[in-house]
Amino acid sequence: MTTGNDPYFFGYGSLVNRATHAYPNAARAQATGWARIWQATAIRQIAYLSVIAAPGVVIDGLIAEVPGGDWAALDQREHAYDRHDLRDVAHDHPTAGRIMIYQVAPCHIAPEGSHPILLSYLDTVVQGFVREFGEAGAARFFETTRGWDAGIHDDRAAPLYPRAQVTTARERAIVNAALRDLGVVA
Repeated sequence: MTTGNDPYFFGYGSLVNRATHAYPNAARAQATGWARIWQATAIRQIAYLSVIAAPGVVIDGLIAEVPGGDWAALDQREHAYDRHDLRDVAHDHPTAGRIMIYQVAPCHIAPEGSHPILLSYLDTVVQGFVREFGEAGAARFFETTRGWDAGIHDDRAAPLYPRAQVTTARERAIVNAALRDLGVVA
């Protein structure tokens, strides 16, 4: 049950893809002062998508309600991340109040090396952006995300990402073209 005063989260990666969660009252939004980054951690050998402070940068995302302020399930899903208050966020949701954003916890960041990006993870993220913001939104995702030098692990044939979605040929083509443009080889 929702109260209308429940907190919200700002999803900027896989949480933009509504097929990866069942959080209610979702709406498109934009956060200012953040950029996405593929982050290497000491937790696993693949990259997490996180955010870093980036004055003047605006990222698209999705806000959604956390019913009853019960963060337990979302915190478990985002176990490598800390929650932070998000202050500069634009949206037209009529009842959204406090909004939080997840960022990889500093204690988990790997000091050296890089871990590849799972292609199934990237496909799932981009599918969400295409559905919410169209192909122009997917292009903005690539433009406002850093850390592409981590490389890609092509797991499309046997997805390793636990919330991987079945993507269309067009969605995969968008990802492939963007990676080519960035000089990233899958």
